[in-house]
Amino acid sequence: MNRFPSRRSVLAGAAATGLCAPFIAKAAAPISLRVSSAAPADKFGAHYLWYKPFAEQIAKLAGDRIKLEYFPNGQLGKEADVVNQVKVGSVDMMLTGASIWATVVPEFGMLDLGFLFSSYDHCSRALDAGVGQAYDKMLSDRTGVNILGWGFQVGARSIYTKKPIASVAELKGVKLRVLPTKAFIDTFNIIGATPTPIPINELYTAVQTGVVDGFEHDPGTAIAYKLFEVTNRGFLTRHIYTPMLAYIGKRGLAKIPADLMPAFRQAADEATRISRAEVKDVEAEAVTELKGKGMAYTEVPEAEIAELKRRMANELYKPYLTQYPATAPLFEKIQATA
Repeated sequence: MNRFPSRRSVLAGAAATGLCAPFIAKAAAPISLRVSSAAPADKFGAHYLWYKPFAEQIAKLAGDRIKLEYFPNGQLGKEADVVNQVKVGSVDMMLTGASIWATVVPEFGMLDLGFLFSSYDHCSRALDAGVGQAYDKMLSDRTGVNILGWGFQVGARSIYTKKPIASVAELKGVKLRVLPTKAFIDTFNIIGATPTPIPINELYTAVQTGVVDGFEHDPGTAIAYKLFEVTNRGFLTRHIYTPMLAYIGKRGLAKIPADLMPAFRQAADEATRISRAEVKDVEAEAVTELKGKGMAYTEVPEAEIAELKRRMANELYKPYLTQYPATAPLFEKIQATA
């Protein structure tokens, strides 16, 4: 038996108490979702590359019943703080990488291990073969937060500095901004640089004032945050192909009524598909634009990349999988889909 009252009985009861009109007005009010992003509302800020088609699909499939309020440029606070806001429900959705959630679910750090993925095509195959679903369950079970979609940053992460770097050996002692997670810090300790965790919205000033000598990130981010104004050398390590995720908290997801949930999920799936299809062209555009602004790129010698991969396997992967055994089958799936 259906335990919920029928619409007819609710309306009849409301009419009997003189509350019918206010009830209908309340039911017709749009559902409002607050969406946070640390990046600019620009295609080079990979968050918007996913958010824009999502918003368009929501408008197409749900009409005016769902209203998205987008807060780019870290308007709602630092990402570490927004993570907690999404967990408690004061922010409904968040667009960011996997890294910041590793502070809550450490197993997410595996996705940031150096040279784990060889390309975004490899990343897609692994995520869609069950890795993404496993991480969604892990996050939901521990925090109540769900993953709506897996997009990508605008290009592989490489190293950007003020001075030219011609070999891995020349990175020794170079202070590079990294994300504040163990996987990133361990990766760059192996590479030989000095990893320095700094929030992304403070990076420009940190490079400008010499707090750090450079940073590691994708070319889209270098444009989105105007980091080409404070660095002009790129060392193409391509050490990480980073996923970009859309997260929704338990309270945010509970706002979506059952009849709108298929449309909501479809919009997220379409946003993932569209953003993944666009990212390669946007990456190429970003690199071209950076070169036009004076960025000079240097390829890392193949022998040095091979040596870094060997060291990552021995010094990073093995200890990580031992410390977080739940990631072992996911690691194997990633290796199998290479």
